[in-house]
Amino acid sequence: MKKINSCDIENCFFCQNVLPEWLPAVLANRKNFIAKKGELIIKEGDPVTGVFFVTQGVVKVHKKWGDKELILRFADQGSIFGHRGINTKDGLYPISATALETTTLCYVDIDFFKTTIKVNHDFAYNLLMFYADELHTSEKKMRDLALMPVKNRLAVALFHLRTQFGINTEDCINITLSRQDLAAFTGATYETVFRTMNELIQDELIGLKGKEISILNEEKLFALTQEASSHQNL
Repeated sequence: MKKINSCDIENCFFCQNVLPEWLPAVLANRKNFIAKKGELIIKEGDPVTGVFFVTQGVVKVHKKWGDKELILRFADQGSIFGHRGINTKDGLYPISATALETTTLCYVDIDFFKTTIKVNHDFAYNLLMFYADELHTSEKKMRDLALMPVKNRLAVALFHLRTQFGINTEDCINITLSRQDLAAFTGATYETVFRTMNELIQDELIGLKGKEISILNEEKLFALTQEASSHQNL
């Protein structure tokens, strides 16, 4: 990663939530980097050194899942990652993180991060809320993987991506993922997701514009997510 000297305070979860009196300490201890597209920022199993905050760009947070990769979530502007390693018994990161595009990051070492939690009550509260939301999302994802067919999981994934990233001027989901990454986020093989996408295209539920995906029939695609939910409640 390339080190830079500027910090985007307005778009940094860390800077936004600490006490104004604590900002000088943050500015003295933080480091800022630019990660290139495809650059590995954290490697699963490496010793924990600190926590990252995204001020611009998108990072995929992923981990090994058998012989495959599972994308747990996407960290975009204002998000945090690397925090799962702050209290691991072995002191190792349980996840990997890779930049999906040129991404600007704010980084603080683990000791300063823990001190900030102790000093800044609002930051600690907002971090707790983030943890709770992330835990809920992770639990739902694991339940989906166990109970939902791939077509239903793909429908859920597409709505999730649209909610997080919005749509662009072409009315497509405003993030371009490789089919491999979409498969890893869905929790399926590349071949299965490729085949399932073709089925959704043939049924005119989704469309492709280059590598971008648009939702053509929101009602029918959403019905797949509801069908999946009803199976989970049985």
